Amino acid sequence: MTSTKLSDNLAGFGEFAEDEYTYSEYRTDSTPLVAAVTNIGLANSSVGNSSFVDSGSIPDDDSSTAEDEPQEELIEAALVAQSRALPTSMHGVIGLSESLVDVFRVIDRVADTMCTVLVTGESGTGKELVARAVHRTSLRADRPFVAVNCGAIPEALLESELFGHARGAFTGAHAAKIGRIGLADGGTLFLDEIGEMPMSLQVKLLRFLQAREYSPVGDNRTLKADVRIVAATNVDLEGAVSAGAFREDLYYRLNVIHLTVPPLRERLEDIPVLVHHFLAEAKEKLGRDSHIEISRPAAQLLAEYQWPGNVRELENTIERAVLLCDGASIQAKDLPQRVCGLGVEKRTALRLPDAGIDLRNAVESFENQLIRQALERTKWNKKQAATLLGLNRTTLVEMLKRKRIAPRAA
Repeated sequence: MTSTKLSDNLAGFGEFAEDEYTYSEYRTDSTPLVAAVTNIGLANSSVGNSSFVDSGSIPDDDSSTAEDEPQEELIEAALVAQSRALPTSMHGVIGLSESLVDVFRVIDRVADTMCTVLVTGESGTGKELVARAVHRTSLRADRPFVAVNCGAIPEALLESELFGHARGAFTGAHAAKIGRIGLADGGTLFLDEIGEMPMSLQVKLLRFLQAREYSPVGDNRTLKADVRIVAATNVDLEGAVSAGAFREDLYYRLNVIHLTVPPLRERLEDIPVLVHHFLAEAKEKLGRDSHIEISRPAAQLLAEYQWPGNVRELENTIERAVLLCDGASIQAKDLPQRVCGLGVEKRTALRLPDAGIDLRNAVESFENQLIRQALERTKWNKKQAATLLGLNRTTLVEMLKRKRIAPRAA
């Protein structure tokens, strides 16, 4: 398979991600990873006098040539990528960032056990995808995977959904019903939004986890089920325990293996691969021209935005852009205002919105703006820019790499 690079037109991300590094095509062979690193922007690929968020493309004022530093970074990145094989459980998962790969390394180690898994992370990070990976990699893969959203089912019905009920157990129970635990027998039960589960049901779930026994609503029988529990939440359960909103004993029973899914803003290197995948999906779903690409200005904005809604927000943004795009490439005007607003430096006053604000994202955005202003004022002389910001030059260089800040496309 040949390596692809940024095209010579308006492609902001270009064909950087080969099919073997997109949905359901991951391989554990480490050799092709060097090509993948090259293709997703760690290499010094360029178009004209600009390049996309490649830290190696940032003009340097040092005595070394512009080509030396990027090549050293590329070689180092390629060696790192080549030295690690992707976990088996990452089959079908999009991303190569170390923080994401670490999650699936743990899954590979615990998938074949009976231990309960607690998956935490912000909304939209892909917690159910992680839960499915646990099931798919386990010896239970050919048995049912049953999901329950504990926050979407009314409290009065949740007990029946989980444990089932006998005929006549309550008004409207005209026939006996098997609960989700019974349906998941031999397989995996995924309890999404476990932090929203009422306290009265937490007691019954704890009993099931301890004895693997349960009783349907209105039924005196005690039934057994061989079910592996994977729970997920975006709630701070330790804080909920302290506040008396979640049982401490249930928390420790669930928290045997704790997997934290990193937010998208902490794995920005995965954005190009995700965009490539979602763009292909949206074009197929909406029947749009298969040659639609991401322009460089739009790509810059997508890379700089902090994505508070994480992967789900990125997916919706790309689908919206494909719908609104009226040419051969997606432009900045096709992106939501919230994405464009965090990528420009026209804000002169800060005002707390009525609905509140994500302080961490706001501080990150403000910091990025100041760094850009210092670099542009000094014509990207990093030593002078660091002086303006009160930083050491090496500290600024590391920040540019971490934040993936590069000169804006012409």
